[in-house]
Amino acid sequence: MIPTPQSIQEQLRALHVCVVMPTYNNAGTLLSVLARVMPYAPHVVVVNDGCTDATQTCLQQAQEQYATKLTVVQYQPNQGKGFALVQGFKKAYRLGYAYALTIDSDGQHYPEDIPNFLPYMAAHPGALLVGNRNLTAPGMPAKNSFANYFSNGWFALQTWTYLPDTQSGFRLYPLQVVTKLKGIPHRYEAELALMVFSAWKGVKVMPVPIRVYYPPQQERVSHFRPGIDFMRITCLNTVLCLLMLVYGWPCMLYYRIKRLFK
Repeated sequence: MIPTPQSIQEQLRALHVCVVMPTYNNAGTLLSVLARVMPYAPHVVVVNDGCTDATQTCLQQAQEQYATKLTVVQYQPNQGKGFALVQGFKKAYRLGYAYALTIDSDGQHYPEDIPNFLPYMAAHPGALLVGNRNLTAPGMPAKNSFANYFSNGWFALQTWTYLPDTQSGFRLYPLQVVTKLKGIPHRYEAELALMVFSAWKGVKVMPVPIRVYYPPQQERVSHFRPGIDFMRITCLNTVLCLLMLVYGWPCMLYYRIKRLFK
């Protein structure tokens, strides 16, 4: 029997999962993404990261439509995706949720893939689950694929864990862990830091197969700055490689030994 969106929503509610959606100037896609997420999600926290387009109007419309199922966190000026994620995690945790399922508001992710996370949650409670896109899919920007392969190698070195896609924003985070992490950057490199720091805390990080949609070039709204953001990620990886020697690797070794004696 194929599970219905309602049954998926009930399972997510029982597992205390909500959706956290950071958004920055994606007014053109925000409402359509919300409409596809809502049938599955017990609750959605949208973080308005200092938007300057029509996002505020869209969110007012969404709050009228979805009422208590939608919480909006907003501030000015724009602070970056990392800051938005952290604010969303804190809000979800205060609302009593144990997990945050993050999804981008630009329409690249398929909300219909939310059920893909459930079997992995059941088999690996407390894990950080990362959506694994097909990096050879039609329309995948070449610069994205290169940055991803580059990041995957550094992540494997830093955490002793291989992930085929370390830059997907479609993820499930254990809130008890990520809300206590310190030193999370404010921009795109935050998603890498969240994974690495979680792995150092003994959290299992695992891939989950998902789909991805890349619209035609003229329709894309991307705030990723290839030069600056790639440099920021490179700088972060340099710092993480230094920290892994004195902190990360010893921590992971400690947690692995600890699990052996449970």
